[in-house]
Amino acid sequence: MQDFAPDSPLAVAHPSPNHGDRDEQVPRAIILHYTGMKTGAAALERLRDPASEVSAHYVVEEDGRIFQLVPEARRAWHAGKSSWAGETDMNSASIGIEIVNGGHDFGNPAFPDAQIEAVIALCRDIAQRYGIPPQDILAHSDIAPERKADPGELFPWAKLASAGVGHYVPPHPLGPDAGLSLGDEGAEVWNLQRKLVAYGYGLDVTGVYDDQTEKVVIAFQRHFRPARIDGKADLSTLKTLQDLLASS
Repeated sequence: MQDFAPDSPLAVAHPSPNHGDRDEQVPRAIILHYTGMKTGAAALERLRDPASEVSAHYVVEEDGRIFQLVPEARRAWHAGKSSWAGETDMNSASIGIEIVNGGHDFGNPAFPDAQIEAVIALCRDIAQRYGIPPQDILAHSDIAPERKADPGELFPWAKLASAGVGHYVPPHPLGPDAGLSLGDEGAEVWNLQRKLVAYGYGLDVTGVYDDQTEKVVIAFQRHFRPARIDGKADLSTLKTLQDLLASS
């Protein structure tokens, strides 16, 4: 594996061979993942194993150490089948950051403060250098809602936003309304789908609340309204989405 000088002064190089040419010259999004493995060492081993065919630009350990695995000018293999704002090659369009955390398969542990502070500093550094706007600092689940749930509902997006990283508004309080749900049809569903697409989510606007729509709503709730993640577009979900669009 060829050594390189880290792009960020916050990181130490720990090269991975798993990368290729970017189709886009300049990254325009940052994608946050959890590793979903028992330890950081296990995650680093996998991300640097040629047989795995996966990688990320950065890994942030629980104690705040930052490793750079792939030069930013190269296309790391972290996003998989995904889309955002019409872009379907998110590996080429983004910088991928893996955050060491066991995730849903290992008890959904909390993210240590030192780790989150390191993520904030790294995102600030990358976003400033490339002019990446807050609304394009995203969860893996945002760009691949039918496949992924990371970095999960316990990830402290509000804390990041208070430090100037990512787009966030206070979620509207939960209410008793049932909301739109699987199988519903009509203008209200069409309007919901249209707004989700306007924000950036990959979704077919059909007027039918299908499985794809439910999974996108779950991804939205996981990021922006984590108090209840049920895939139903209740008033709290709808108003939170409207506030995000209004503040974009």
